[in-house]
Amino acid sequence: MLVSQIYACFRDCRDFGFRDQIQRAAISIMANIAEGFDRGSNKEFVQFLIIARGSIAEVKSLSYAALDIGYIANDQSAVIQNKCVKLSNLINGFIRYLRSSERKC
Repeated sequence: MLVSQIYACFRDCRDFGFRDQIQRAAISIMANIAEGFDRGSNKEFVQFLIIARGSIAEVKSLSYAALDIGYIANDQSAVIQNKCVKLSNLINGFIRYLRSSERKC
């Protein structure tokens, strides 16, 4: 849902560098989760979840910048911020779970 929100909000953005950066960061979140899952161990999965969490922070930061420079409206920024916070909280919980359990391969 975050990726589609980002693509919708920045569809008409003429600052192609900015648009590409925030889109790449949003896609990076899910790509790192998928790659970490396929690694086969909790330790590696956690490493990739931490990278995904960094990409969430990047999306959040870029959305603040987009609001400041007028690329998106307050309500669009709020939706992105809320999705980032929720996703970050979910990943944090998943990291805690993985650190306390053993993954069966």
